[in-house]
Amino acid sequence: MGYYDSIYGEELPHRAITVYMYLKERADKHNQCFPAMSTIAGELNLSKRTVQRAVADLTNAGYIKTEQRWRPKGGRSSLLYTVLK
Repeated sequence: MGYYDSIYGEELPHRAITVYMYLKERADKHNQCFPAMSTIAGELNLSKRTVQRAVADLTNAGYIKTEQRWRPKGGRSSLLYTVLK
C-alpha cells in the first residue's frame, strides 16, 4: 500500500488532498507542523479561503487535527496541525 493510498480512496475534494500532502510532507516526527494559512496558500498557489476549506474537509474526515497556537503576549499565531492518518 502506497503512502497516500488511503486519502485517494476517500471522496475528498482535490484541494483537501493537496493540502494533506503538503502537511504530511512538512510534519515532524510527531506528525505535527505549523505553517501559516497564507504560507500554505502561497506555496500551493491556492487562495487562503480554499486552504481554509481544505483544512475543514480534512478535519471533518479525521485526517488532521488543528490547535490554535498563541504568542507570549496573547495574540494568535499559526495553527498547529497534527496529521492523524
